[in-house]
Amino acid sequence: MRIYEPEDDVTRGDIFVISAPSGSGKTTICRALIERVEGLSLSVSSTTREKKPGEKDGVDYYFVDEEKFGNMLNSNEFLETASVYGRRYGTSRRAVEAIVSKGLDAILEIDVQGGASVKAAVPEAVRIGILPPDWETLRARLTGRARDSRKEIARRLAAARREIKELGNYDYLVVNDDLETAVRQVEWIVRARRLRRERTIGAVGRILGKEGEKRDGSSNG
Repeated sequence: MRIYEPEDDVTRGDIFVISAPSGSGKTTICRALIERVEGLSLSVSSTTREKKPGEKDGVDYYFVDEEKFGNMLNSNEFLETASVYGRRYGTSRRAVEAIVSKGLDAILEIDVQGGASVKAAVPEAVRIGILPPDWETLRARLTGRARDSRKEIARRLAAARREIKELGNYDYLVVNDDLETAVRQVEWIVRARRLRRERTIGAVGRILGKEGEKRDGSSNG
């Protein structure tokens, strides 16, 4: 399935990839962004990991078993896939296409592995990295959640070091020192992208349409 070609109609939406190390506030920022900015839709990923307390199938993720995930992968249903902590994640091509074809912007809340895959498949995709203010704050956030063992926290910190390096290749970087400021900065990025020539060139045609041409001709005649 085709995903966003440069020559497509200008009313098509953009794809925004938002990635961050665990504990950097990515999910909170994405949820706040959806509430504050019109025309955004969160693409729900599929995963083989178990559902956590409070999570809902089809809202947080589509929870599938390894067999179903493998079948979807073999059928080329994913725009990107990644393996994280022994579990697999994937973004549906069809779901993203359904969003952008309506003129909405798709938010993909995925890790840096997936972000690289999306950028390779869709060069026009906009990647936004969320960073913690410093290493100790990240460690404190992971520890403060009180839901992971020391071994798990150590594994997440090791992964975070690799992910932060990769985020240096992203289009935009936002430091989440203050949540409200971070949300506002991501919002600015989204709104600014919507003012690009590719998204607004249609206004030129509307302004200089047939009616405008007729009036110019009559005034000069």
